[in-house]
Amino acid sequence: MTVLGWLQILAILLVVLLAAVPLGAVLARVFAGERTILTPVLRPVENGFYRLAGIDPAREQTWLGYTLAMLAFNAGGFLLLYLLLRLQGVLPLNPQGFPGLSPHLAFNTAVSFVTNTNWQSYGGETTMSHASQMAGLTVQNFLSAATGMALAVALVRAFARSGQTTVGNFYADMTRATLYVLLPLAIVTGLAQVAMGTPQTFEASATVTTLEGGQQTLALGPVASQIAIKQLGTNGGGFYNANSAHPYENPSPLSNALTIFQMLVVSTALVFAFGRLVGDRRQGRAILSVMALLLVAGIATAYWAEAAGTPILSAAGLDPAGGNMEGKEVRFGLAASSMFAAVTTGLSDGAVNAMHGSFTPIGGMVPMVLIMLGEILPGGVGSGLYGILVIAIVAVFVAGLMVGRTPEYLGKKIEAKEMKMAILAILILPAAILGFSSVSAVLPVALSGLGNAGPHGLSEIYYAYTSAAGNNGSAFGGLSANSPWWNTTLGLAMLLGRFAYIVPMMAIAGSLVAKPKLAPSSGTFPTHGPLFVGLLAGIILILGGLQFFPALALGPIAEQVQMLGGKTF
Repeated sequence: MTVLGWLQILAILLVVLLAAVPLGAVLARVFAGERTILTPVLRPVENGFYRLAGIDPAREQTWLGYTLAMLAFNAGGFLLLYLLLRLQGVLPLNPQGFPGLSPHLAFNTAVSFVTNTNWQSYGGETTMSHASQMAGLTVQNFLSAATGMALAVALVRAFARSGQTTVGNFYADMTRATLYVLLPLAIVTGLAQVAMGTPQTFEASATVTTLEGGQQTLALGPVASQIAIKQLGTNGGGFYNANSAHPYENPSPLSNALTIFQMLVVSTALVFAFGRLVGDRRQGRAILSVMALLLVAGIATAYWAEAAGTPILSAAGLDPAGGNMEGKEVRFGLAASSMFAAVTTGLSDGAVNAMHGSFTPIGGMVPMVLIMLGEILPGGVGSGLYGILVIAIVAVFVAGLMVGRTPEYLGKKIEAKEMKMAILAILILPAAILGFSSVSAVLPVALSGLGNAGPHGLSEIYYAYTSAAGNNGSAFGGLSANSPWWNTTLGLAMLLGRFAYIVPMMAIAGSLVAKPKLAPSSGTFPTHGPLFVGLLAGIILILGGLQFFPALALGPIAEQVQMLGGKTF
C-alpha cells in the first residue's frame, strides 16, 4: 500500500461526503413534497404523469396498499422487459440483427434488472440490441432504483409519524425519485461520461485501423446514458460484457473516480435525508458512521491483500512490490481497483473494474463478505438505508435485553411483532445463499458450469448466489452461468433477496407508523452516540459471522491457506 493510493481513496470519499450533505437536504424536500429548484420545470411533468395514470398523489396508502402497489408495478415491469428481450429480433433499433433471448436467459435478465441486481449472464455488446439496452435495461435502471428509494422513505415516515395508518403513496414517491433526483443527476453525469470518452450513438460499430495496420471492429451504442444511471442507481449492469473494466465504459482514472462517486453519492445522501425527515440529524450521522467504519475497513483489507501479492507470482519471477495485478487494469492500479471492489459490493451496485476471481483469496473474500453483511455500507439507493434500519431495530432490542428496559428506536417501542418481522427479513439472505449453494455444490448440472475446482470453485458458487440474493450483480469470474440451471436458480435468488425482504420490512413500517412517538426520557438508550455506533457495527458483524463464517472457511479462507503453502487450482 502507498500514501498516494490512500490519498486517492480518501479524496474520493471526501468529495462524496461534500456532495451528499446538500443532496440529502434536496432529497428530504423532494420526499416531503416541498418545493425545490427544479419544481417550476418538473412539477407540470409530474402532474401530467399522475393525470395519465389516474393517480392522486395526495391519497396515501397503508403499508399493505403501498406494498401491493410496488409489487404490481414491478410485476408489470418484469413482464414488459421479458417480452422485449424475447422479441428483440423483430423490434426496431437492432442494427446488429441480434435474435431474441432464450426463455431462461430472458427470465434471468428481466428479474435481474427489475430487482436492481443487474446480474449479467449475457454479453451486452454481443447479445443486446440498442432497443433492449435503452427501452429495457436503462429504463429499469431508473425504476428499480426509484422503487428502492420509495420503500426507504416509507419506512422513514413510519418512524417520523405518530399514531397514523399511512406511509405515503408509492407512485408519487417513485415518480419524484425519478424526476427530481435520478434523471437530473444522470443527465449531468452522463454528459461528463461523454466528455471523458464514453460513446453515445445509435451506430452499431466502427471499423478502425490498428497500429499494426490491421482492421478491428469496435462495438458502439448508447453507452453513456446507461452507464450514468447504472452507477447512480447502484444497478451495475454494463453496456459491455467487461463492465467498468471496458475502456469505453470507464476510459481513464478520472472516469473511474467519477464512477465511484456516482455509486456512493445518492445512497450516502439518503442517510442525511433520513436524519432530516425524522427531525434529528444526529441519527443520520450515527448510521453513516457505522456504514463508513465498515466500508473503510473493507477497502483497507482488500487493498492490503492485493498489495501483499502472492507467493506463487513471486516464485514465478514477478516483482512482489507490484502486488497482485492479475485481473486488474493498469490504468487504475491497486488502490482504485480495491476501492472499486469494496464500494460496489458495500453498495448493491455490481459494476466491476477488475475481476474479483483474480484477487487474492482474502482480497476476493472482502466483496463477498460485504454483500453477505446485507449491502448496507451504505447499500443500494434506498435498500441500504432500510436494510440497516432493520438491523438497528435488532440492535436496540439487544440493548434493551442487556439493561432490562423496553427497547425503543427513534421514539417507537420495539416489540414482538417488529422483532419477528426483522428476524424474518434478516434470514432471507442466508437462506437463499446457503440453500441454493448447498444444492449446486452437489448437482452435476450445476458443477459443469464451474471453471475451477477446490475451494476456489466453491467460492464461485457462493459468490454467484451471494451476488444474486444480495441484489448485487457482480460476478466472481470462472462460472459459466448462462444455462437453464444457473439462470433459473439465480433468478429465484434475486426475487427472494429483493421482495421476500421487502414484505416483512414494510410490515414493520405498518406497525411502527401506528404507534405513538414517545418523548426521550432518562431511561432512553441514545441512538446517536458512539455507544450505539459500536453496538450496531457489532451486531452487523456478529450476524454476518454466525451466518456465513463456516461457508467462508471452506472457500476463500481455505484457499488462502493453500496459497500460502504454494498450491493453486
